[in-house]
Amino acid sequence: MPMLEALQAKDELNSVIKTRVEKACLLLDNGIDLYPNNFRRDTEIQSIWNEYGETDGEVLEKTELEFTIAGRVVSYRSFGKVTFFHIQDTSANIQVYAARDELGSDEYQLFKKTDIGDIVGVTGSLFRTKTGELTVKTKHFQLVTKSMRPLPEKYHGLKDVETRYRQRYVDLIVTPRTKEIFQARTAIIRELRNILDEKGFMEVETPMMQAIPGGATAKPFETHHNALDMKLYMRIAPELYLKRLLVGGFERVYEINRNFRNEGISVRHNPEFTMLEFYWAYATFEDLMDLTEEMISRIAEKVTGSTVVPYQGEMIDLSIGAWTRMPFHESLERIGGVSPDIYTDYDKCAAMVREKGEKVVDGEKLGKLQAKLFDILVEPKLVQPHFIYHYPTDISPLSRRNEDNPDITDRFELFMTGRELGNAFSELNDPVDQRGRFEIQVQEKEAGDDEAHFMDEDYVRALEYGMPPAAGQGIGIDRLVMLLTDSASIREVILFPLLRPEAG
Repeated sequence: MPMLEALQAKDELNSVIKTRVEKACLLLDNGIDLYPNNFRRDTEIQSIWNEYGETDGEVLEKTELEFTIAGRVVSYRSFGKVTFFHIQDTSANIQVYAARDELGSDEYQLFKKTDIGDIVGVTGSLFRTKTGELTVKTKHFQLVTKSMRPLPEKYHGLKDVETRYRQRYVDLIVTPRTKEIFQARTAIIRELRNILDEKGFMEVETPMMQAIPGGATAKPFETHHNALDMKLYMRIAPELYLKRLLVGGFERVYEINRNFRNEGISVRHNPEFTMLEFYWAYATFEDLMDLTEEMISRIAEKVTGSTVVPYQGEMIDLSIGAWTRMPFHESLERIGGVSPDIYTDYDKCAAMVREKGEKVVDGEKLGKLQAKLFDILVEPKLVQPHFIYHYPTDISPLSRRNEDNPDITDRFELFMTGRELGNAFSELNDPVDQRGRFEIQVQEKEAGDDEAHFMDEDYVRALEYGMPPAAGQGIGIDRLVMLLTDSASIREVILFPLLRPEAG
């Protein structure tokens, strides 16, 4: 038996798997296909619950309607000549009753070789048991897919967190909450699209492999194109390509995109993640604050039924009008407790950064040091929704300078639950200013900052053709899903998060 030999070689063979494989061989010897493709169902289980979930047992007996359903066996109780089991499909699960007198001896014997985890097809009618449970009475049974490995014991789900992420296919079978999270994720993304489409935005696609990575300050992943013999980078953001489309005349564009950043892994960070980015000509960052409140409030209402949602013991109020708006430097004072005489003085600011346990790199701008203090002293305290705006120009290479104070930009970041959820700004469309900002970033990269922005001559050229005044924003989809599903880790909301290879 090649399968047994392969499992033995990997030290994964145990008595349960061996019994299942031997049982499968007996079925094959009796002419039973373990993986047929001739079964067709006519009903999803949830539709049965929708139509007959409240129907009285006597009424069910009289209907004599038959349904053909399919699903995975998730529980199994045999009493000799009769068996009760539950099967689940993607929509729901339901109890099934099988009796030798109904199926006949041969088909019942085939049925008795069923294991928990097998995918089966059942044709039957509805009735209620003595305890009142809605149940399908089997008139015909067929094995659809044989499961060679057992599900986790007692159908209580996987206990080891890494195993849940690594074997997500099993986690989805045995952990109802996992399936609910990803159904919610789909609903969140669908509603984001609905809102932007309604407001006249056009969905577009931009390159994932780029000769010059841009649109964010982050360390990229590198790859190589063999035919062109050139280095390429995995996208860290789609921003500069989307803004090229503004130059081209599309005035409202968005992309739901996969980004890749070569950074650490934590409960908030996965190197591959999903962002919504959208750009709006003739709008400002204040317009984006209003739109963001409307979007997230509406999505929360649609997906959770309320604009006040629980998150790790806190109730987060996403209602329109409940969001705080505060300038960056004011937040350092009011929330971080840093006085202006410290955060405006380079040496004092650097000393406080070091005192808080962060490094100060030679040549770092004052704005970068202020941002480090913000990360330590302010961000963790921003539990309810906060728009923190007017960021230092030093750390905002793509943002429009504020007209009254060129040391700050018309930019905001959105925070809640102690983490960033979005970044937005009125766009810099002055090609001379943009080139100067890029040149400063190049100097910082040469000085050792591997997250500094590259020079992008083509993007500057695009601006030289003229980009209308605009505002743009990025929202982290994964973190939004975390919020609306009360998930503590980003790995809970990514189907297949990055993990180290299994040992051995």
